[in-house]
Amino acid sequence: MAFDHLLIEIDGPLLHVTINRPEKRNALSRAVLDEIYEAFTSHAENKAVRAVVLTGAGDRSFAAGGDLNDLSSVRSIEATTAMSRDARRALNAVSQFPVPVIAALNGDALGGGAELAVACDFIVAARTSRIGFIQGKLNISTAWGGGTWLSQRVGSVRALRLLSRAELLAADEAAGIGLVDHVSVENQTLGEALEEFYQPILVQAPQVLRAFKALTRAHANGQAVDTLEAVETQHIIETWTHDDHWAAAENVLRKRRN
Repeated sequence: MAFDHLLIEIDGPLLHVTINRPEKRNALSRAVLDEIYEAFTSHAENKAVRAVVLTGAGDRSFAAGGDLNDLSSVRSIEATTAMSRDARRALNAVSQFPVPVIAALNGDALGGGAELAVACDFIVAARTSRIGFIQGKLNISTAWGGGTWLSQRVGSVRALRLLSRAELLAADEAAGIGLVDHVSVENQTLGEALEEFYQPILVQAPQVLRAFKALTRAHANGQAVDTLEAVETQHIIETWTHDDHWAAAENVLRKRRN
């Protein structure tokens, strides 16, 4: 599938999705958001993929928010509802992707770009990057689900502080409050920091990663205890009876016997 605004690459067990609008600071137009939806839904059943890295082209911006030129025509209640619904569909495709998704902040994630970042399971940031829910500076609220994901990450009180003060956080500051999971250190590239973070993920079996993602997403979505138990039971059956489990178990037993 060809995209106008995204670069897609599969590197072994890694799916790389890059927003390719560096001249626009990777701003999220409706066309970009539609392509994000298509990219993530079209790869959801690829059982060889163990993790996704979502990033922006260049070194200035992960995504500089919504594309104001594109969104300037969204004025009515009906148009605003459709815009929010369609963009939320795209970010939900990221959030609900069946294996871990890592936002790689190559630069600033602002407004809607910050919403896209927190739709991902993890955020790895270049030490020079920043993240800010600065929607209030345009006299709007979060539009695409980011306020909820932010609250889940850092708690409702801290989320309200970040939102109401339109705080722009350096990568280290964001890591200090749990908003960012991993930050590159001095003289380390973002790619090196990413590899350091995702290598332990990639050694897991793909069906096990899907099980972990299904359970944690169900919990984040507020599913009842009996539903969580059903999800966990379904996946332990699938992973326990899989040949990968028995091969690993036999390897442990063989070492103990020797």
